[in-house]
Amino acid sequence: MKLRKLIGIFTAAFLLAPVAQADEITDTIQAALDAYAAGDIKLAKEELDFASQLLSQLKASGLSAFLPEAMPGWTREEAGAQAAPALAFGGGLTANAVYEKSGASVDLTLMADSPMVTAMAAALGNVAIMGSMGQVKRVNGQRLVVTPEGEIQALIDGKVLVQISGSASVDEKLGYFELLDAEGLASF
Repeated sequence: MKLRKLIGIFTAAFLLAPVAQADEITDTIQAALDAYAAGDIKLAKEELDFASQLLSQLKASGLSAFLPEAMPGWTREEAGAQAAPALAFGGGLTANAVYEKSGASVDLTLMADSPMVTAMAAALGNVAIMGSMGQVKRVNGQRLVVTPEGEIQALIDGKVLVQISGSASVDEKLGYFELLDAEGLASF
């Protein structure tokens, strides 16, 4: 019964997926249904796991939409979005872009749906702990910490970890933080 419910969830998720990915996702879910109907539970689970990964990749590409455009005079190179396997950083979704200007760089990473985010929530949800990590600031209503190394860390709505590093000045990194759509990230 649990497998039927899981198949139902994947089918519903497929219906919400963009058409470009729908064929592969549909085929994979159908293969799981066919394997299940034939009594091949092992293959059905493998197909569902594959469909789950495809859906995670689709969601990860949505996370990259929150990476800001380059500020005037800067260039942006999107390092990509991915749904990390469970063994890499505890799994989850990441999106990353690198911004460059005159030899200075800003590396901005967004992470969601990850045990790492949950672990960081304990630190970034507690102002006293944040204070021990560096200088605490509030930008656009969001609390963040600037570490002694000049890195910025913040947690948006307890579920999206923002990490900004690079050789640029703290003010330039804060400029990129200000460009983030915190409200949109909160509803991701």
